[in-house]
Amino acid sequence: MMKTTGVTVPPISRKEAGGQTFLGLSGALHAGSPIRKGMNDDAITVRFTVTTETVIGLLNDALAMEVLDILRYKRQYFTTNGIGARRVKRTLLQYVSEAQTQADHLATRIVQMGGQAVLSLERLLNRSYAEHVEGDSLQEMITVDLLAERSAIETFREMIVFLGTEDPTTGHVLERILVQKEAHAKDLASLVRELASHRGGT
Repeated sequence: MMKTTGVTVPPISRKEAGGQTFLGLSGALHAGSPIRKGMNDDAITVRFTVTTETVIGLLNDALAMEVLDILRYKRQYFTTNGIGARRVKRTLLQYVSEAQTQADHLATRIVQMGGQAVLSLERLLNRSYAEHVEGDSLQEMITVDLLAERSAIETFREMIVFLGTEDPTTGHVLERILVQKEAHAKDLASLVRELASHRGGT
């Protein structure tokens, strides 16, 4: 029987969950999402083994998330201005670089497993976790990014628990991304507070 890791998913507050739904960020884990569907399709066999096809599918979903992060953060980098813009632009550029590295790791793992990294525009546009709005102000934009990272954290935690000990190599790749996304969420929360204080002082 497959054992799961010791990762636990902390509950999301009602206020935060409502914000994610409003911003379109809660779809990555709903019953009809690509990630959830892949897990449900293996609901019976997962008790004994996780199929290679399912893992490749999850990795391609994770790859799509990283590519979308690259595109979003890169666009925000070029459009960011105003109070606090210098630090925000520096942070966004760092996130672009890190997401690119993680995307490379995911694509490499997919190929190692005999699959193909799917980077079609149609696939990216169909990702439910890409359906979010941009804030009008710098603070709102970073708040949206924070909610996106928190949603991604929840998704990666579920992926890791789903894989358990069946595929430690893939699990390690996902765990590294999770650690990075948790760091991003912490940084973004700090930026939101900093921007709020600047706004309050004006």
